[in-house]
Amino acid sequence: MPFATAADGVALYYEVHGSGPPLLLLSGQSNDHRWWDPVRADFAAEFTTVVMDYRGTGASDRPDTDSYSTPGFARDALAVLDAAGIARAHVYGTSMGGRTAQWLAADRPERVGRLVLGCTSPGAPHGVERGPEVRRSLVQPDPAAARQALLDLMYTPAYQTRRPGPFHTLGDPTMPGYARLRHLRASAEHDAWEALPRITAPTLVLHGTDDAFNPTANAPLLAGRIPGARLRLVPGARHAYFEEFADLATPLALGFLHGRFPAPA
Repeated sequence: MPFATAADGVALYYEVHGSGPPLLLLSGQSNDHRWWDPVRADFAAEFTTVVMDYRGTGASDRPDTDSYSTPGFARDALAVLDAAGIARAHVYGTSMGGRTAQWLAADRPERVGRLVLGCTSPGAPHGVERGPEVRRSLVQPDPAAARQALLDLMYTPAYQTRRPGPFHTLGDPTMPGYARLRHLRASAEHDAWEALPRITAPTLVLHGTDDAFNPTANAPLLAGRIPGARLRLVPGARHAYFEEFADLATPLALGFLHGRFPAPA
């Protein structure tokens, strides 16, 4: 099993699949590399894809320390690229992975080719937060009801009926509670607003029009803050647009990564 070593000694599991230009795929909060399983093969057919388990998830180490942050996750991602022998990669980050990707592109522009930011935000101080009803639905005392609420935020009812699972976007079930809490705090404390104008990579912002988990209003905020960024919205999609609406979203991302800018939405 391949592991990278972070600056503080944490072991980070990663995988490399496919061939072609390198592409780093960054998962959402409290999730491991399996987040990308439903669509990774489509990207690996045209790119050398790199996926990783964040600290606290999957096969990576799970330190109970104050080392969890989106800038820190970006540094961990660089350690993975270094271990894989990749000097420069395209980056596609979704949800908290998009927050991590913002720091990677802003702080280390020489390491990032093209950038895709999916279903993400610039952070609470300047972004649009999910509504209180969404927060309440996720902390119900009934675990089954809370899981269903999360499923409904990720996918449409039609998709849940058509594809009953397994779903890899609901969090790594093996995570200890302290790591899950530290991931939640890292994502909640993200604030890249002042850093976004430093991003020089050609950037595409993707977002579902029906995303209440990370409100769609964050997409134009990001696109307007990053110089030259393009924006495309996926009609009818919720938070996991990249999976349920892969027939539309994957060609958009692939085309952009190959240098074909999508037409305005």
